[in-house]
Amino acid sequence: MKKAEVKFENITKKFNETTAVDNVSCKFEAGTLTTLLGPSGCGKTTSLRIIAGLERATSGKILVDDEDVTLLPATDRDVSMVFQSYALFPHMSVL
Repeated sequence: MKKAEVKFENITKKFNETTAVDNVSCKFEAGTLTTLLGPSGCGKTTSLRIIAGLERATSGKILVDDEDVTLLPATDRDVSMVFQSYALFPHMSVL
């Protein structure tokens, strides 16, 4: 398993007039466990979806091992995400 550093550089995500993530800059060191903690609606899931490529940041950059992946689709990123709810695709099964 490859370990990679992930950086947010001034990431903002807006949904119409609502700002879900507001100018966040942070670095997640390779090989470390990081927890995002905060109240419901503060942007935790949106931030993870931006890293995974499931949401596009309104502005800013996402770097994975110093490679800018901001505009790459989820299929072209070497990133995985495990959802809390298994019902993401209720019409599908493991088989």
